[in-house]
Amino acid sequence: MNTDKLKQYVALFGGWLSAVLLFMGTLNVKFDWFNEESIGAFEVVLMASVPFVIAIYGIYKNSYRLSEKAKKQEQELKRKGLK
Repeated sequence: MNTDKLKQYVALFGGWLSAVLLFMGTLNVKFDWFNEESIGAFEVVLMASVPFVIAIYGIYKNSYRLSEKAKKQEQELKRKGLK
């Protein structure tokens, strides 16, 4: 999954929240905090979270301190003089 696909999912989720807002409006159910501005702000937070999560995942995958398999791999790289 790439960044473009994640952005599409965030936009899809924001559209779904907007549809829920409209549906609740037809039922005359209103929440002060649930409006177009809060949905837009939530989308911005999710969009900012995508690169953050990708960066954290990259750090996790490139760290040799988190799992036994990674520690063994690091030892093998050191033994071969690659690290």
